[in-house]
Amino acid sequence: MSTQTMIDSDELFIGGEWTEPRGSGRIRVIAASTEEPAGSVPEGSNADIDAAVGAARAAFDDPGGWSSWPVEERALALERLADALESRGEETARRVSLQNGMPISTALVTEAVFPAVLARYYAGLVRQSPLEETRDGLLGGKIGVLRKPVGVVGAIVPWNFPQCLSMFKLAPALAAGCTVVVKPSPETVLDSLLLAEAIAEAELPAGVVNIVPGGRELGAYLVEHPRVDKIAFTGSSVSGRLVATRCGELLRPVTLELGGKSAAIVLDDADLAGAVEALFAATLLNNGQMCALSTRVLAPGSRYDEVVGVLAGLAGALQVGDSLEPATEVGPVASARQRERVEGYIEKGRAQGARVVIGGGRPADRDRGWFVEPTIFADVQNSYTIAREEIFGPVLAVIAYEGIDEAVALANDSEFGLGGSVWTSDPERGEAVAMRVQTGSIGVNHYTLDPAAPFGGVKASGIGRELGPEGLAAYQQLQSIYKAPPSQAAAAS
Repeated sequence: MSTQTMIDSDELFIGGEWTEPRGSGRIRVIAASTEEPAGSVPEGSNADIDAAVGAARAAFDDPGGWSSWPVEERALALERLADALESRGEETARRVSLQNGMPISTALVTEAVFPAVLARYYAGLVRQSPLEETRDGLLGGKIGVLRKPVGVVGAIVPWNFPQCLSMFKLAPALAAGCTVVVKPSPETVLDSLLLAEAIAEAELPAGVVNIVPGGRELGAYLVEHPRVDKIAFTGSSVSGRLVATRCGELLRPVTLELGGKSAAIVLDDADLAGAVEALFAATLLNNGQMCALSTRVLAPGSRYDEVVGVLAGLAGALQVGDSLEPATEVGPVASARQRERVEGYIEKGRAQGARVVIGGGRPADRDRGWFVEPTIFADVQNSYTIAREEIFGPVLAVIAYEGIDEAVALANDSEFGLGGSVWTSDPERGEAVAMRVQTGSIGVNHYTLDPAAPFGGVKASGIGRELGPEGLAAYQQLQSIYKAPPSQAAAAS
């Protein structure tokens, strides 16, 4: 696919309308597979953020605004949004794949589908979730406990799953009654145009969702904006610490979904030959560009060479190619800068004594595009850089262990704690091991996020949870109303 149709826009979606940008900058997108121009959009400025926050503030605060809509009306609006997203699913998948290198086969089952699933899930959940309960006070009287929307949300979204991760934030925030300013990553802005179209088609009130693309500086301006009530951020742990610091200074609620270096613990009874597809999804999905992947594979010493061989066979059999080709299983990484980062880690692995079993370079048949061969490292110590730091590319490190206690200790010997997996022929045994791992989520013989389950990390992998009922609660604040006993109420009157 050597040529692409350019996708260009000259306007930003603010206040329910396509508006002229207040700055003159532009974000130009390069296709990851071909290094050819793919399109461009205006680069948001601080003035655009001011306008977007102002629109969101008005939509939240105005009498009769979104925050005061009955739950059923908000749920119906979310279902209309789901329909609008679904009708654009294939084009959304194509644009994401074009921009960040996600194989189209992956995009069609994630970016094309999951956003609408989330919108419908939270529409149903908010219908079932009471916004008020009454408790008996220990000192007499009754207490009303209200769950109210937190306010205007600044949502900062990364490039690896841009539409899924936008809806991780948008769906529960909208269900709760919040209004939102979304800042997409500069690497993936063309798909956000479709999100804006869907919002307009769903007839969400003006200002409920605003979209202003830009880089880190624009994100920092949104984080500290005085009229924003909460920040929801997905990105690296380095950036997350900066966001957390500023939100702490402002006493501003924040949800942080950050990096990972999760472990796949292969037990001595695992049948890896029968789990190749699930193993691929848990370790190398989306070209390794997923924070919860199990990029450290812990193998029992008695089966170490066998596990390395299985992983090398898996990596060697993967179809590497243009992300828009249906047969492609591994596409390019998202940018030239990202490829340099991944290649730098590969060189660090070699320098520290790890052995490249397969891969380690660029595909010989690809003279354009930001491709990196799927790479398996053996003879890795858990102290090596490639076992400590998040690479965000198709690179796995295989580490030997002796006994389950050491496997668990190695899995926990990380600053991160986001995902993970356990591989075994005995699911009960696998679950027992999984419960010992210090992580926010973990799978037994697979790893798949489910909308009904809370997702997030411990340690340097984040603060708070997205998805599940917990994801809705993250966009609500509690208010207690103390109701005097009847005798006191009568006396007061």
